Amino acid sequence: MSNLEFQNDIDKLINILPDSVKKYLSYEKLEDVIEIVLDIGRTPEIRHSGGKIEYLGNDTVTDEDISFITSHIQEFTSDNRSGIPGTLHRISAIRNRQGKIIGLTCRIGRVVTGTIACIKDFCMMGKSILFLGRPGVGKTTKLREISRLVADELGKRVVVVDTSNEIAGDGDTPHPAIGHARRMQVRQPEFQKDIMIEAVENHTPEVIVVDEIGTEAEAQAARTIAERGVMLIATAHGNSLENLIKNPTLSDLVGGVQSVTLGDDEAKRRASQKTVLEREKQPTFDIVIEILDRNTLAVYKNTAEAVDYILRGWPIRPEIRKVDKTYDENMPKDQPKSEEHTKPTITEEIHRLEEKINTDDSLKFSFSRQKYVDEVKNFKKIYLYAVSRSIVEKVIERLDLNAEITRNIDEADIVIAHKNFAKGGAKILSTANDYRLRIFYIKTNSMAQIQKVLKEALDITEVETLQGYYDEAERALDEAKAAINKILAGADHIELQPQNQQIRKLQHELVEQHNLISKSVGEGAQRHLKIVGGKDFNQKKTG
Repeated sequence: MSNLEFQNDIDKLINILPDSVKKYLSYEKLEDVIEIVLDIGRTPEIRHSGGKIEYLGNDTVTDEDISFITSHIQEFTSDNRSGIPGTLHRISAIRNRQGKIIGLTCRIGRVVTGTIACIKDFCMMGKSILFLGRPGVGKTTKLREISRLVADELGKRVVVVDTSNEIAGDGDTPHPAIGHARRMQVRQPEFQKDIMIEAVENHTPEVIVVDEIGTEAEAQAARTIAERGVMLIATAHGNSLENLIKNPTLSDLVGGVQSVTLGDDEAKRRASQKTVLEREKQPTFDIVIEILDRNTLAVYKNTAEAVDYILRGWPIRPEIRKVDKTYDENMPKDQPKSEEHTKPTITEEIHRLEEKINTDDSLKFSFSRQKYVDEVKNFKKIYLYAVSRSIVEKVIERLDLNAEITRNIDEADIVIAHKNFAKGGAKILSTANDYRLRIFYIKTNSMAQIQKVLKEALDITEVETLQGYYDEAERALDEAKAAINKILAGADHIELQPQNQQIRKLQHELVEQHNLISKSVGEGAQRHLKIVGGKDFNQKKTG
């Protein structure tokens, strides 16, 4: 929308306000304002997009002010909303117990372009997309722009089911912001589900756009539409995919949840309880996008896979996209990437690998299983906060873990932080929470502690062979610690239990940290560490 068009729209809103409020307002003053709030007996206020509240003069709002506004707009619907024909502005009423209007919220509607440039490739795939996010974060704005994109650039038959005229504005003519998309108005919110079905049955759309799916009946209507092969673009109540899964009313949008009892073998294979939660059916929406803030989106490109991961407690990392960046826009219209037709899902691939490992003896006692699982999960990048980078790098290198350290929180899959900062309100940890990153805390910057946390963070406990290796390493380091304490207390030398070369290296480093000397003695499987002190302290360390 050009400045002139926006100014014309703002003028239409200012014209319905009483002079006592109008005299304080101008186009420049309202440039970043979200709402104008008028409550009887209180000073009028305007709310800026950054959260700032500004009060207009010292006079309070009167009954006459409220009546002046209501007389210049259309009647309120059952959900206490009205609008100004030809604009996207919305006026909502607050009533007392007798039904009298005692407050008004005038929400300023704007056409904001460019907010979906970063997800344009997903919008052009022909897949159903569900947007989640808190109120006021820009869900409806994105629906409006997607409607125009799909109708005008892709030439699709688009029908907008517009409850309370939120998407395409008030009046009989839809706002130009939705392009050539058609609009079906919903007389009352409780009829939204009926209009959704009517749109499919009567107007042969290829795409349906719906704002705020909030009831079980609307969720069922959405499933009916999707099963008829219609692309569905919608928003739903809920801040995150995890919250939506837990919502019994709306969980059907992402496949629903059911309780399943596993057999003994399957429960053992999964290392889980016998009764678990699983996805009930295919999700209504192929893609789920969480709007974290006006400039940041978290995209789950495969809803079924993401729900399976969350229900099983596996780490899941959505793709973070920024509004001010552009991504893959060269994808053929309506065509998913060709590899998606043949490539199995991550869940299917992991099951295949697990079965191969269970039947192939050559893999049972190697690190292959973890490497395969790590590669399939693509669970690699670690962001460190107040944690020794050199020790983490040593652990990754020597244990051949498929992970790496990143300096950019946007690229991280997990965060490892020092426990001292857990309750300090560190900004980087707040950002990690916003990005839905899992945060693991270490108590000290010791090799053993970092090893232990890395094991948990990378889900290595699920792998039999590495689990044994890590348990063995921790026991060996505990043994070395006990020996070090005895040396410091005056013992001449102590010999430890035999260990493999990797674990002996860890023991050597632990001894070095205490300024003591150690050497490897013995041959073959009996090779072990000897820690020296007292009269033997001057002996040189050997390999």
